[in-house]
Amino acid sequence: MIFLDRNRLMFRFPEVHEDAICSIELQRTLRIPDDDKDYPLPPGLGAFELRHLDDYSARLPQSWCRRGGVIAPMHQAEAMWINFTSDYPFAVKVATGKICAITGDAWTNHLNCDPQDYAVLPDQPWLDGYSVEKGIIRQFVAMPLGGGYTVEEQLTEAAVHGGIQFVVYPIKAERYFDHGMQFLRSSFGRDTIMGLAPGGRMKQDIYDDRRGLDVWDQRHGSRCFVSLVNTAQWMAITGERPPTDPPTAQAYTARGLPWFDYYDGDSKVMAGSKKLRNLKSVAKNAEATSQSDLPDNETILVPNVIALGKPGRRPVRESAGDESVF
Repeated sequence: MIFLDRNRLMFRFPEVHEDAICSIELQRTLRIPDDDKDYPLPPGLGAFELRHLDDYSARLPQSWCRRGGVIAPMHQAEAMWINFTSDYPFAVKVATGKICAITGDAWTNHLNCDPQDYAVLPDQPWLDGYSVEKGIIRQFVAMPLGGGYTVEEQLTEAAVHGGIQFVVYPIKAERYFDHGMQFLRSSFGRDTIMGLAPGGRMKQDIYDDRRGLDVWDQRHGSRCFVSLVNTAQWMAITGERPPTDPPTAQAYTARGLPWFDYYDGDSKVMAGSKKLRNLKSVAKNAEATSQSDLPDNETILVPNVIALGKPGRRPVRESAGDESVF
């Protein structure tokens, strides 16, 4: 069962175990410079608004209504990261435009181990982008379908799905104690529907599954499609004002606010996807087409980096304390 609770997707599996609960939250964040330098983790700047898609079915395309899920607004060239919260072990697949964010392979509902195409909770506290090398991701950045920027378009040469896709599988109950307790429809052109494209490089590990594929209960899974729209379309659909403009990394850093680095020395790190590594970033795409789709992309120096180790409880990636950057 999936519930929407204060802009969080809550996945519950009472038929598996009473503790089988996890949440997924989409966090607004700074878009790091897309300049081929490796940056630390930027902060969370609050959750993206999520709404039940069915509440606005009269204003949405029939194809969206058939797939269900939720809708969320993003500014063009805005960045996001995905926050996972769970004490019970889960395997979570994440795709954008039905392309796996970890391997670059086409979407499948089942889990694969060679290569591993899912993140393991609670080991993986968050995911900020596409796994391109060992310890390096390229940030999730919103761009309209049809411009050739998104991972979906670069790998399939088609602009069909957009959005974000999740499938969540709990660990089998009998293995828990072994591992865990130890607008109008016609107004929807491609440029109003948002997908995610690879942005700047960031230091982040994607952890290997130390439990093995057979522990995950793939008979009991839940899927959710997050449809992304631009902020003008969000207002037309929901009648709500869109979120404020995202702050720039330059303005945030100039105020001396912190960035973060997370390290878990006990976990094995995955190598990253060759398919995703070879894709053009938003900046490279704009440069190749003589467009200027990526403002505020100047290189920055990051003097204030807070190290987050792995304490007894999972770390909380704090939000910025300066209200002026929101």
